[in-house]
Amino acid sequence: MSTAPAAASSSEFVDFWNDILVPKFVKYRHILVGGLTHHSERVFPRLEVREGDKVVDVGCGFGDTAILLAKRVGPSGSVLGIDCCEAFLEFARADAAAAGVTNVTFVEGDVQGYPFDSTYDFCFARFGTQFFENPVAGLRSMRNSLRPGGIMTMIVWRTIDDNPWLGMPREIILRHLPPPGEDARTCGPGPFSMADEQMVTKQLEIAGYDEIEFERIDAPLMVGNTVEDAIGFQLALGPAGEVYREAGAEAESKHDEIVAALANELAKYVTDEGVVMQSSSWKVRARNPA
Repeated sequence: MSTAPAAASSSEFVDFWNDILVPKFVKYRHILVGGLTHHSERVFPRLEVREGDKVVDVGCGFGDTAILLAKRVGPSGSVLGIDCCEAFLEFARADAAAAGVTNVTFVEGDVQGYPFDSTYDFCFARFGTQFFENPVAGLRSMRNSLRPGGIMTMIVWRTIDDNPWLGMPREIILRHLPPPGEDARTCGPGPFSMADEQMVTKQLEIAGYDEIEFERIDAPLMVGNTVEDAIGFQLALGPAGEVYREAGAEAESKHDEIVAALANELAKYVTDEGVVMQSSSWKVRARNPA
């Protein structure tokens, strides 16, 4: 496995990821990677990836999907994983080395401006494109990575109402705290920015794709090994975490009552697998015209 030269550009959103979110993502890596097992099981077997393919994984994070793709394409293929957070990629490189996977390269970069060569057979993104500062620019850059006829597939969350694992905790916290102000720092448009099928179709068309298809994926998602673990995750990340973070001292003063309210609800979802709730996403497939 090799490390490509860094090519990250700095922006307010990229800085927020590195300054605020990375430590929290690392702490809850077991949820952000392992919790998505059921989602991955319903998506990966049907991806249009063949042995020998050249693949790019956009917003690869901890590298788990890139490593799976590298195993899929085999030694005659290769995978480039790209993410704006070098701290995530350190885990990715270590995991690939531990797994003996040598046909994957991880590079730090901002996809929206990354100088791809148009030689990839397949471009993949799982829950990363929703944070593009300029969605059309990001999607166009992904298309530019593909050879003529190459396929892009991205997984994006459907609406917050379709994802109670994120919606319910936010509703509970908003009973105790005010919503974030307009000046709140963010990591980009947000997890539900690509939930609208019609809007995303138009974005893809403007970015130059054809053969655009949407498929709904519903799957259980593990949001914590225990109720305590799930509460910590919700207070750190996602819509509930944003409300809690932005409330500052008020959140700290109401911490115990917020935790009690979350514990009361999350206890209803305890299973042998941990705290498990329903989630829903779109599998979006599009083609770079030949």
